Amino acid sequence: MTGVKKYFSEGEHIVRAVDGVDITLKKGEFAALAGPSGSGKTTLLNLAGGLDHPDSGNISIADSTINDKSDNELTDLRLHNIGFVFQAYNLIPVLTAYENVQFVLQIQGVPDKKHRDRIMPLFHSLGLEGLEDRFPTQLSGGQQQRVAVARAIIGKPAIILADEPTANLDSETSANLLKMMRRLNEQEQVTFLFSTHDPMVIEQARRVINMRDGKIKNEEFKD
Repeated sequence: MTGVKKYFSEGEHIVRAVDGVDITLKKGEFAALAGPSGSGKTTLLNLAGGLDHPDSGNISIADSTINDKSDNELTDLRLHNIGFVFQAYNLIPVLTAYENVQFVLQIQGVPDKKHRDRIMPLFHSLGLEGLEDRFPTQLSGGQQQRVAVARAIIGKPAIILADEPTANLDSETSANLLKMMRRLNEQEQVTFLFSTHDPMVIEQARRVINMRDGKIKNEEFKD
């Protein structure tokens, strides 16, 4: 993204939520947007995922500029190129863990006979075996978040955007979730971009993009 801006009005006050941001992510990066509440992290993530429109600037995902796309085109882009992990999980309550993940393959048009072969190895790698038939209310917070990660990954997106993914988890569950994401990043070259103020996530990130008042203040690259 280059020169991205997003402003909001609060009465007579203009909030510069994202104020001229330039970011380029390479395939396989494990990066975090860090900063205090109100720094613009979530707004920037929503813009990157096409969930909101910038006031100015350009955003591209998988070599496709999203600024001028219609709602239907954006839906198709998100379906095939972007995986989302939200702090509220956003699982469909009437579907089982397996069905929540399968739903992505169904709307992508993947033949039914291929679903199980795609889903079960992922459930195994995420420690979800035996939980396929449970509904979200029958799962712990950590288990729900792992299902959300499986749903984000199953469609083989170019990038996964994770908004405060550890916010509702205890420290042990958070550590296990991050370890799993790092493994997927390293073994499958899945690109991750987090928004977070969790020190544990920031420590694990290989690139930390520090934001304040809608701007990038500095970046840290780790070996």
